[in-house]
Amino acid sequence: MCGMWKEFKEFAVKGNAVDLAIGVIIGAAFGGVIASLVKDIIMPPIGLLTGGLDFSNQFMVLKGAANGATFLTPADAAKAGAITWNYGNFITLVINFLIVALAIFMVVKAMNKMKKPAPTAEPVSKDCPACKMTIPIKATRCPHCTTELSGAGMARA
Repeated sequence: MCGMWKEFKEFAVKGNAVDLAIGVIIGAAFGGVIASLVKDIIMPPIGLLTGGLDFSNQFMVLKGAANGATFLTPADAAKAGAITWNYGNFITLVINFLIVALAIFMVVKAMNKMKKPAPTAEPVSKDCPACKMTIPIKATRCPHCTTELSGAGMARA
């Protein structure tokens, strides 16, 4: 039992497990922000452009309630026992997904841009093709073996 506890402790405090936990927590918070962005910021103007249409409340009654009532929202229909096809909620969730995917893409793109390696400097030396000694890049004759160089040497970084 002691060995398993030690193994668990090592697993729990590993950098990867902690990083994953932080990612999940931040992801959940980010999801809430994106859900609010879609519901409170993006969907109202789209609804205004479409004549007051609120996608989240769009549905079609597949089987009405026993009392034959009409409903304004899918929740009202569900309470009355009607079977509904809630396509508006699906549209809202697809828009939400696209916004999350775009936001993640932009974050990853910005991080990759920050990680770009610095351009490498021009090589200042090369290897002699005959004796393999390192010589200046502009040398036309190897100072070690006196081989005449015609640019055939490999450049060294």
